[in-house]
This record gives sequence, C-alpha cells and structure tokens, in this order.
Amino acid sequence: MQAWRVHETGEPRAVMRLEEVAEPVAGPGQLLLRVRAADVNFPDALLCRGQYQVRPPLPFTPGVEVCGEVLAVGEGAQGRPGDRVIATPALPTGGFAETTVVSASAALPAPDALDDAQAAALHIGYQTGWFGLHRRARLQPGETLLVHAAAGGVGSAAVQLGKAHGARVIGVVGGEDKAKVARELGCDLVVDRRHEDIVAAVKEATGGRGADVIYDPVGGDAFAKSVKCVAFEGRIVVVGFASGVVPQVALNHALVKNYAILGLHWGLYNTHDPAAVRACHDELTRLAAQGTVSPLVSERVPLDAAADAVQRVADGTTTGRVVVVPGQRQGEGR
Repeated sequence: MQAWRVHETGEPRAVMRLEEVAEPVAGPGQLLLRVRAADVNFPDALLCRGQYQVRPPLPFTPGVEVCGEVLAVGEGAQGRPGDRVIATPALPTGGFAETTVVSASAALPAPDALDDAQAAALHIGYQTGWFGLHRRARLQPGETLLVHAAAGGVGSAAVQLGKAHGARVIGVVGGEDKAKVARELGCDLVVDRRHEDIVAAVKEATGGRGADVIYDPVGGDAFAKSVKCVAFEGRIVVVGFASGVVPQVALNHALVKNYAILGLHWGLYNTHDPAAVRACHDELTRLAAQGTVSPLVSERVPLDAAADAVQRVADGTTTGRVVVVPGQRQGEGR
C-alpha cells in the first residue's frame, strides 16, 4: 500500500515521503481500517518537526484523525468488517495512508449525517472544543465567547459549539478572506487582527466588560491580547500554540484581574475519563444530525498531496479543515 513516512524531522513538505510499504496488521484489541478520509491537524506538523508531546519512533506515518471502514478485527477487539468509524490511529502507523490500524476501544461510529471528510474532521477539533468550553470553562448561555483563529479548523469548531450553546461569539481572524468565513460560521462580531485593535474592539462590543470565555489555540500575541480583554471572573482556555510562541504567564495579573487560565489536553480524557469522550461523541452526533454543527471542510485533496496540505496548515494559510481523501485524483474535491 501507499503511505507517507517521516524518516527525519523537519518541515512537513521536506521530510514527508510517499512510499510503498507493507499493509499493517490488526493486533490484539485493534482494527484495520481502509482510510476513507484523514483530516489534517496542526499536531501532524508538530510530529514532523519532532515538537509534539508524543514522539513516535522513526520512520512513522503522520495523520492523527481518520474516518475509515473496518477491514479486519484483531483478537479481542469489538467491531465488524464494513463498519464506518472515526478514530485516532495508533502511531507510528498514522492516517496518511491507504490503510491504518486503530485501537478498537477508541473507535467511534461515524455520524450518518456527515460525509467521510466531515466525519474525519468531527473528532479531535470538536471534542477539544466541547471539553474546553463545557468541562473546563463552563460556558453559560448569554456569555461572550472570544475565539482566536476563528476561521481555522480548531477555531471554527469552537465558534459553532459556542453558538449552539447560546453564547455571543466574537471571532478573531487574520485577513478579509478569513473574516468572511468567520461571518458565515455565525460569529456575532469578527475582528481582523491585521487591521483592528483586538482589545479595543472586544471592550467596545462588551460595554467595557470583556469576554467571559476566551478560546486560544494560538498563544503568543493572541494570549497577550486575551489577558487585556478578559472579563471579571473570565476564563482563558489554552488549547495550543499555533503561533509557535508559548506565552509566559504573569500570575500576579491573573490575581489582580480575577480571571482563570485553564489548560486543555483533550487526549488525557481518553485515559482518565473515556466514558466522557463517548458521551461527547454522542452529543456531537446529535448536533450534526440537527445541522447545528457541520465541520468546515475547505479542501479535499488526494493522498499524494498530503505533504503540501500539512505544510499549508502549519503555515496558517488555510481555512477550516483540509482533508486527505485516498483514491481521489488531483483537481477533484475542492
């Protein structure tokens, strides 16, 4: 089969190689999947760079989120050939390949309301958004939610989930094209950080109060702006550092302004509270069936374009989700 592999760390476009490799085998407790779609995530770029918290042995195949069809069931695993599931592949055998293996216990039924690309994009970003907004920040209807990188894959999920819960959503973006996407997602106010003062815009929109919950997958300057426009008893949810800059937190400032900084590592819930992950998936499936949430898939690209797609996501030039669809040919799917 064909699979992308990384033999040395570096920029995705430089180190990802499309190779012919042996098809993996479903081990005990695993499922072998035919990959129908593999969503591109920022962690895929971090894996290529050797900067992710998980460092699989070289060579490895990136691709941390897939929708696939069960081909074979390993010893002791629950599942049936033909089932359509979403899952996080078992690294080093990632999802940018024609087939992959996943833990059967972590595989979830793909929502019928979503096509393969949308289903692949529902898992990590929306689970992260749901746990960040509801478990960590305890977002309440009527509160103001500020989402950084609102037109991106992670941000767009938070926007939809915030609106679904009755929040007023302010989206921060970089550029008019992304501002248009954020408006279409339902943001009540869109702030273009390239041309507008984020802090002043948020203060004006909230009558000086600030945002009750701030969802930050960016870090760096975004976090620096967040602490200046967070409300009394506000909550800043830190979910990543797409800017490449991990901010240094001034805890005296959090004390004086009386706000909370909340970290979110969604993957830990798979270990510490897997029942909550399944309950969240059931809720997301319900929202998808209602049409309340719908993953924003901006591009569907063939397998041989995966390295370029990962690089573009890493560079921040994409909107929504870019999804790799094995079997698709160049020029299809946009």
